[in-house]
Amino acid sequence: QVQLVESGGGMVQSGGSLGLSCQASGGSIDSITMGWYRQTPTIEREWVGEITRDGIAHYQESVKGRFTISRDNDNNVLYLQMNNLKLEDSAVYHCREYQYGGWGPGTRVTVFP
Repeated sequence: QVQLVESGGGMVQSGGSLGLSCQASGGSIDSITMGWYRQTPTIEREWVGEITRDGIAHYQESVKGRFTISRDNDNNVLYLQMNNLKLEDSAVYHCREYQYGGWGPGTRVTVFP
């Protein structure tokens, strides 16, 4: 089963950008749809978006045009580029693989005014 570890979280001012990575190990992700989710104290893991093995991405309406999901199958990495960040984007971001439903531990993103 694939293990996932996110990185790249941090603090950023509203309107700024941040890029997250999700490194997979223990198996290849090249044939797996991968997703990004986020969790806050009041919202259980909310779907942010996902990308198919062919590179087709889908997004939650609130992040469309601001977030971009991409993948590097050669290096087993999933990415989430977040631009024009808003206060409400603050959350712990998790990646997920859809073959076995595994999750990474998450990386925290805090957007401040």
